[in-house]
Amino acid sequence: MNITGGISVIGAGTMGNGIAHVFAQHGFKVTLVDVSLSQLDRALATIGKNLDRMVAKEIIRKEMKEETLANITTQSNLIEGVKDAELVVEAATENVDLKLKIFEDLDHYAPKAAILATNTSSISITKIAAATGRADKVIGMHFMNPVPVMKLVEIINGYATKKEVTDSIVELSKKLGKVPCVVNDYPGFIANRILMPMINEAIYSLYEGVAGVEEIDTVMKLGMAHPMGPLQLADFIGLDVCLAILKVLHDGFGNPKYAPCPLLVNMVTAGKLGAKSGEGFYVYTAGSKELVPAHRSNAKAG
Repeated sequence: MNITGGISVIGAGTMGNGIAHVFAQHGFKVTLVDVSLSQLDRALATIGKNLDRMVAKEIIRKEMKEETLANITTQSNLIEGVKDAELVVEAATENVDLKLKIFEDLDHYAPKAAILATNTSSISITKIAAATGRADKVIGMHFMNPVPVMKLVEIINGYATKKEVTDSIVELSKKLGKVPCVVNDYPGFIANRILMPMINEAIYSLYEGVAGVEEIDTVMKLGMAHPMGPLQLADFIGLDVCLAILKVLHDGFGNPKYAPCPLLVNMVTAGKLGAKSGEGFYVYTAGSKELVPAHRSNAKAG
């Protein structure tokens, strides 16, 4: 099952535009689908800026920018957007009801031979596949953010995913210059099953006054060689997304160790979602790269 033709990407947000960018840069014809025309315009602008950055760093030639953009078409109508797809990659908001509805529609409108992939970071592939009549052709294709930079693609088999489908997605990922890792379908898969408890523990450390934002992140950056501290990373991912994934882990395993920290819950309730809202554990000022902690610890020297 060699995928050579049309790729449809559902959702033109941060992940969707990154996924479309990578496919288009590697010569695939991509249809980027979103109900919002303004979101589609923003996505194309973002892809253009990212390509300009790559040209400036001499990662790609200027001609490749134009070729990449020419490989992308936009569509606000789902039926038109997927009618010729060999592969559909869903990259909508991390909401299980929304994803189930999208996959019901994809099963109806995409060609019967098409593979349906989801970029979900934690929701059960088996559950998503059950919303379709082609569970054997449904698979997880979890890209990392920022997609054009990060090498990993976490490929998740659902209960019924055929081996030939998995093999096709593995080979396709390699064509995109990515490193595929195949895992099985349990809550959080591998990436977020390990990452989110670490982020949650960092938030608990702040909540309990063990240390401040900068101290927690500095310990993990300098002591554990992490390129970004867990609290800054949480801001970058989106605190609402972190909370949603922790809820999937907590519900899926029924283990209290996955219970979201009350501070995280309160911050999301208050609309402090991280970089995208302008404030999370740090304050984000337009035009500035300086990180200013929004939270101070009450920890005292022992």
